[in-house]
Amino acid sequence: MHMKDDHMRNAQLKPGYNVQIAADSEYIVAADIFQDRNDVWTLIPFLKTREEKLGLRYPSVTADSGYESEEGYSFLRENIGYDEKADTYTCHAGKSLLPLFIKKQKSKSGYESEVTVYECEDCRGCPYKEKCTKAKGNKRLYISKSFLEKRQESYENILSETGIKYRMNRSIQVEGAFGVLKNDYGFQRFLLRGKTKVKLEILLLCLGYNINKLHEKIQKERTGSHLFAVKGTA
Repeated sequence: MHMKDDHMRNAQLKPGYNVQIAADSEYIVAADIFQDRNDVWTLIPFLKTREEKLGLRYPSVTADSGYESEEGYSFLRENIGYDEKADTYTCHAGKSLLPLFIKKQKSKSGYESEVTVYECEDCRGCPYKEKCTKAKGNKRLYISKSFLEKRQESYENILSETGIKYRMNRSIQVEGAFGVLKNDYGFQRFLLRGKTKVKLEILLLCLGYNINKLHEKIQKERTGSHLFAVKGTA
């Protein structure tokens, strides 16, 4: 993977792993390592492994936008208007993009989805074409309607009172745990080699973190607390 050390400006290609952790009540409840540098491909296998090991499924999971698939969707959605009743998009030049056909596609993990392909009625002579599309003919859009529905539902969830609390706690608990491991414990590099040994190393490190966290919560009489409350604005 490309690594960027603090004392170097240019990224270097070095052996490395993508470390994933899950936090609950300030404890690290799951940890795993992946050879995929993109978080998109780690989320589902990580959650499946966690459910198998813990024997339970959490009612909600909070993750940042780096785990979302279909990158670039936000740009298309914000810059092209959609008419749900007519099922057409309207580009910046005022031209309609009409549905042509539906195709099925599989992701890297094997998940199958349906994508509706839209094409602009006529891009000839359009002053925005050079910046809008690299296609020689008319511009096309590839839209997964199921993904848009789920994305909208997720967006509404994170704006709710509970969603705000979960987002705040994700920042405190997950990013906080990584901060302690890297900065307080000084863990910047794996000592072992090979995926199995590296996974064992991160699990032992997380175990030590949880013991310290338990001691801290006992001393502060916070063993029954799970989420930090959202502080009111002044």
